[in-house]
Amino acid sequence: METKKYAAELIGTFWLTFAGCGSAVIAAAFPQVGIGLLGVSLTFGLSVVTMAYAIGHISGCHLNPAVTVGLTTGGRFPAGQILPYVIAQVIGAVAAAALLYVIARGAPGFDLGKGFASNGYGVHSPGQYDMVVCFITEVVMTAMFLFIIMGATHGKAPAGFAPLAIGLTLTMIHLVSIPVTNTSVNPARSTGPALFAGGWALGQLWLFWVAPLIGGVLGGVVYRWLSEQPTGLVEGVKPA
Repeated sequence: METKKYAAELIGTFWLTFAGCGSAVIAAAFPQVGIGLLGVSLTFGLSVVTMAYAIGHISGCHLNPAVTVGLTTGGRFPAGQILPYVIAQVIGAVAAAALLYVIARGAPGFDLGKGFASNGYGVHSPGQYDMVVCFITEVVMTAMFLFIIMGATHGKAPAGFAPLAIGLTLTMIHLVSIPVTNTSVNPARSTGPALFAGGWALGQLWLFWVAPLIGGVLGGVVYRWLSEQPTGLVEGVKPA
């Protein structure tokens, strides 16, 4: 059963990274009919909604090291499962980036130097935002993401609506922060494209691990304080 949880996390993170980053690399600026910032934001959100319904009952559908760590600090996930979940998530993201690279390079004029949906700060921020601002943005956005995940998956929350609340939250996060960092809030999602973009993307990857993890911890801790009786581990259904 544990192996199936890890496989679910790998597949889910693959889907989030491939669909979300793929929408940015392939479809965002497609001539005349490009989906733009709104379309990319919706794609990231919908990837979470679809996978939450598909694998939520198997693994809890974290798809994100910051979510896994945040849920643990919030008392909603066992600490002993952090490492295998994170490994599975990173493998899924890297596999997604590899497939996206194979597909994207089939177009004439493909330029890996454009960033390949990598996250960045300073001159590599879409809006040229400096490192401190980008760090703060990633911490705050991830903290709010975890806060809402904790609430939406609480045992006393309305049943069946958690995937929608979480997916819509990720959409909102992207709508605000794509111009700032190209939106990470997810170290695995950041790692996949950075490995292929190389250079500056790898050099700046540290921020998109450190800031989301800090934000995840803050979100989990604050919600645990606010709601003194957190109920329900977010790790799928255990066999009888």
